[in-house]
Amino acid sequence: MRNNRRNFLKVSGLAGLGIAGGGLLNGFASESKSNLMANPNTGRPYIQQFNMSGYAAPKLETVRAGFIGLGQRGPGHVMNLTKCEGVQVVGLSDLITENVVKVQKRIEPLGHKPTLYSGSQDGWKKLCDRKDVDIIYIATPWHLHVPMALYAMEMGKHVFIEVPAAVTVEECWQLVQTSERTKKHCMMLENCCYDFFELLTLNMTRQGYFGELVHAEGAYIHNLLDLNFSKTGYQDMWRLKENATRRGSLYTTHGLGPICQAMNINRGDKLDYLVSMQSNDFQMAAKAKELAAKDDFYKQFADDTFNGNMNTTTIRTSKGRSIMIQHDVTSPRPYSRIHLISGTEGTALKYPEPGRISNSHRGWLSADEFKAVEEKYRPAIVKKVGELAKKVGGHGGMDFLMDWRIVDCLRNGLPLDQDVYDAASWSSVFPLSEWSVNNRSNSIDIPDFTGGAWRSNAPVDIDLKVGGTTGIKV
Repeated sequence: MRNNRRNFLKVSGLAGLGIAGGGLLNGFASESKSNLMANPNTGRPYIQQFNMSGYAAPKLETVRAGFIGLGQRGPGHVMNLTKCEGVQVVGLSDLITENVVKVQKRIEPLGHKPTLYSGSQDGWKKLCDRKDVDIIYIATPWHLHVPMALYAMEMGKHVFIEVPAAVTVEECWQLVQTSERTKKHCMMLENCCYDFFELLTLNMTRQGYFGELVHAEGAYIHNLLDLNFSKTGYQDMWRLKENATRRGSLYTTHGLGPICQAMNINRGDKLDYLVSMQSNDFQMAAKAKELAAKDDFYKQFADDTFNGNMNTTTIRTSKGRSIMIQHDVTSPRPYSRIHLISGTEGTALKYPEPGRISNSHRGWLSADEFKAVEEKYRPAIVKKVGELAKKVGGHGGMDFLMDWRIVDCLRNGLPLDQDVYDAASWSSVFPLSEWSVNNRSNSIDIPDFTGGAWRSNAPVDIDLKVGGTTGIKV
């Protein structure tokens, strides 16, 4: 019943945008949630309308920002942008009025006087309709990301979407085609690409330290069992419901995103196909039954079949590299995103922390050797903003690094570090892994969302040779 209700909300929302029909998809097959064994037809050719890779939108002297979703992630983005020069927060939207008012009270003393939109299911549309909004941040439950992003781009806004950007392959195509047609940025807010070790290894990779990359590993191993079953953790317990209705690597991009940047995915290489396997669920169903025995509220979950504990997805790229991604949000394991980069001349491994580096055929560098390498390859963005980012906070500073970089690129008319093709290809691993799991781990192609442009697209360097001009208010 919950599945049907969510599908209805998604389809009705798309119909409200005038895009529920097949015209936008140019013939791409829709995925059927009632028939997950069907191949979602990922190999059809695509003719690109406009290449958003490396696209530099016109400069914005002042970035006028609106925010949709002020639960767990949204308020942090709002506060980060208030610390960036040249930003005006003009609108805040959330279904719950209390969430909006709470953020309003925090930013009004900082000189921002946002209009509030709350209390209705479609109040966010009024924010997107405004002419004095340049960008929209979307930090809502996953199934709302694409309907909101499509509407915002149609209204002329650049959009920045929390992870994953989309939850079906069809939605990924909708993001790509709408971004290309409107020439509006559609960036997924993959903050782990801006963590300090990931930025360091990206810079080292691009300067040839590891030689030719051969293999990489990433993960999202994070014990969220209690949080997922908390009545106050996620609005309407939406994340628990995702785990009760979907299978596979549901939250892929924290581990995959930094790896894809290091491998220049969509910019010289691309994700080709994947195979996904997962364990049974050993804990979530048991937890639901345990809670239901004590609290009638949880009886609605007592008969659900939940996503398995551990999912392992392996990916092969067009250049013949391999990637391993794991997902486990239930087991009592220490947090890890792994972040292993393995090349012909060296290796990097972040978890268990502290991160380590090896070069050539030696073992791990000593602490002093690592410090010297870190100093030599420290990225320009870390040199300029790193210490301030740590003071501001947000996952150790990576959230602020990402938000500052977005603002600086927009104000200087620079290409973004991530584009809509990254949002689509990284997010597509979620539904494609689901297909593979439901088909005895058969392989499935990953779409070429660039329409072949990956062969000539160039990487975006976070070098600050241009830009880096946006001041910070701390």
